[in-house]
Amino acid sequence: MLSAKASSKKRRRRPKQKKADQKPVYAAIDLGTNNCRLLVAEAAGKRFRVVDSYSQIVRLGEGLAASGELSDDAMARTIDALKAIREKLRDHNVKRIRCVATQACRAAANGKDFIARVQAETGLSFKIISPKEEARLAVAGALDLLNQEKKVALVIDIGGGSTELCWVDVGTAKKRGLKNCLERTPMLAWASFPLGVVTLSEQFPERADADWYPEMLEFARAELQKFKKGLDFTESFERNEGHLIGTSGTVTSLCAVHLDLDRYVRSIVDGSLFLREDAMAARHRLSSLTREERSQIGCIGDGRSDLVLAGCAILEAVWDLWPCHDMRVADRGLREGLLMSLIHGKPAKKRKRKPAPKGDKPESETKLVDSHDG
Repeated sequence: MLSAKASSKKRRRRPKQKKADQKPVYAAIDLGTNNCRLLVAEAAGKRFRVVDSYSQIVRLGEGLAASGELSDDAMARTIDALKAIREKLRDHNVKRIRCVATQACRAAANGKDFIARVQAETGLSFKIISPKEEARLAVAGALDLLNQEKKVALVIDIGGGSTELCWVDVGTAKKRGLKNCLERTPMLAWASFPLGVVTLSEQFPERADADWYPEMLEFARAELQKFKKGLDFTESFERNEGHLIGTSGTVTSLCAVHLDLDRYVRSIVDGSLFLREDAMAARHRLSSLTREERSQIGCIGDGRSDLVLAGCAILEAVWDLWPCHDMRVADRGLREGLLMSLIHGKPAKKRKRKPAPKGDKPESETKLVDSHDG
């Protein structure tokens, strides 16, 4: 048994490093329709090393399709998550930060008002980005997964309120290199569809009959077919000249189900090759279960149990229209694209500060303002 002196000595921890002495880090916050995510990282070679992260299902877009506005409950949940993120950021020496909001805030009549409220209550300044910028950032986060033996890559980002598809010129990406691709992403075409796991699951409430999933799949396929330019790439995929990269939670969760993981492990899932037949087998397994039974699967949980099949329908529709033997799984997306742009993209533009009127107090040191660059 340890003596009282030894026990006390064992419990003693190294004093916390002062923020000013810490290595500068970069932070990215992605506020989506379903999730609120933070990633904190430091520069490391051509990529970065993650030092902290946070993810919380907030369902900001819950009921948005019917009402056209963000609900009070959804906004309250999101504010709570952002306050938790703000506390996390206090522990780091953040050099630059970028905060972006996507489809829910784009579509909601009160989206801009909510962003103003977020800044007032948390000090975090968000920019509502365009669908094109959202697609570009998803590509930026997955550039190192491009298959150099193919001509074109289709990067798939299935969100809560929208799905972004981006067709990338692999040859041009290789010639430009990382830094130039971050500044000029070689997109052959891109599209954003008002089709996400939250919106689709609300439009097609789950039923026990056999027609429910096929109806949802057919609707998703019809929506994707509306983008005629995207169909021009179908032949390339049929000739095995294209490949798929899936960056969304739907893809990573489905892959984890296939791998039969008791709990989600990013290092196992990220970058793995997911055969189409294995993906369909995992989807059939989930379809055979009730929502309650799906929630018992560790890598699905209660937060995704009612949404995962809507995501599967969108993914399957993509796979039908742009056939490919397999898909590269990317547990990365907007946050990673933001960090790549912050760390390896163009330096931030210096802003001229207007002198404060005499008698005014300086801004709080804890206020974090989005640089809006990258």
